[in-house]
Amino acid sequence: MMGLLINEMEQREIEYLLKRELEETLIDLEDSRIDHNVKRVMRERYQTLFQLLRRLATEQECMKYILKRSGNR
Repeated sequence: MMGLLINEMEQREIEYLLKRELEETLIDLEDSRIDHNVKRVMRERYQTLFQLLRRLATEQECMKYILKRSGNR
């Protein structure tokens, strides 16, 4: 385990970057042109990014990014 000291501004910036990346990934997961194997890797990466967001954002903010369990996602 590693520790990280960041100030409030850096926390907000990291949170913003994570949310942006999660939103872009959600859009890509809905794209039917993307191969199933690529989507599987994207979902794994999404979970890692979501775990990072959980450490920084409020529970309400995180609820917006919970990945739905369906055939496309």
